[in-house]
Amino acid sequence: MTIQMFEKPLGMRDDFPFIAKKKAELRASGTNIIQQAGYELLQTPTLEYYETIGKISAIADNALFKLLDSQGETLVLRPDMTSPIARVAASKLLKEKMPVRLGYYSNVFRAQKREGGRPAEFEQMGVELIGDDSLYADAEVIILAGTILKNLNIESSRFVIGHTQLLQLILEDFGLNQEQIEQVRSAFVSKNSVGFETLAKQLPIEESRMESFIGLISTTTVEEWQQWVNPHNSKQSSLFEEMKKLKKILDRNGLSEAVTYDLSFNSHMTYYTGVVFEVYAAGSGFSLGNGGRYDGLMKQFGLEVGATGFGLRVDRLLEIMSAVSEQQEHILILFDADNEDQAFDEAQKLRTNGTRVTLQFAPAVKATDEFSNHFSKVLRLEGAN
Repeated sequence: MTIQMFEKPLGMRDDFPFIAKKKAELRASGTNIIQQAGYELLQTPTLEYYETIGKISAIADNALFKLLDSQGETLVLRPDMTSPIARVAASKLLKEKMPVRLGYYSNVFRAQKREGGRPAEFEQMGVELIGDDSLYADAEVIILAGTILKNLNIESSRFVIGHTQLLQLILEDFGLNQEQIEQVRSAFVSKNSVGFETLAKQLPIEESRMESFIGLISTTTVEEWQQWVNPHNSKQSSLFEEMKKLKKILDRNGLSEAVTYDLSFNSHMTYYTGVVFEVYAAGSGFSLGNGGRYDGLMKQFGLEVGATGFGLRVDRLLEIMSAVSEQQEHILILFDADNEDQAFDEAQKLRTNGTRVTLQFAPAVKATDEFSNHFSKVLRLEGAN
């Protein structure tokens, strides 16, 4: 294959000035809210060891970017942020205090197939709350995600919430073994209701319970979940009561109309162990982000602590955000060699007052009028062409 001079690696993108500006504004707004909520910003390395983060991340092995270091160790470009932050928290931060609240805005990398058309590098913004196993922690991160979206003027956002552990217990009650449960989970992840019904008929489900089993894929409220909860199973009953309490907290914080409770909801990220959710909004056919409880991931770092969090896809947020208003005046000052001092003095004075100013040596511009069209005001100092 011949690589063209201006060709980029598969899945990589250039951010032109308008997008770069929107990203900068989004980052400033989002991270400010994260810090106001008591989270501290953290940055982890772009490269991690394959044997640790690469295997733990729950990202498919063929989606990892791998390379060798000078010692022959296999490295990966970080495929997500949750696993590296869990590593940092387990090794250092949890020894200082617990729980810890950490936020981030970072790029992640996932290799794509040529026909996929998806980005191989994109930014994520999110938080991790580690050391708290209560439902209040789950509520906190969901509410925080909603606050960020509202601040970005994404008013149509919706949350889909499920519970992986409760679903596991209910599927066991239907008599399924773990292999069969994983088949059902895969069908739920793909959100293919027809495929799920076809699979259901191949499973050892009692005919009298088949209609109830298929109904798992169509729940929208917590109250509907009760018909599948076994009242004689204390664990199921306890988790269901927690979900009802979570709903009350979210309702109290203005999310009553924004949440759908889908018992069949599952994430492709396999380390989730409790409440799990995704975020959607009008204008995008993809989820804007996802999150949930991942206590099991912390066990892989030798810690028995609760952990929950979320990550938002910056590229998908940008797709549905309203265009950045160009309210700030942008002045172009054209000068030549005879009035450069005057030009720099004038630019400094305007910038001190908060005005955006571009200084341009006029003789270097080939088409002055065309160049000037990109600015709200043009000052041509005496003598400048």
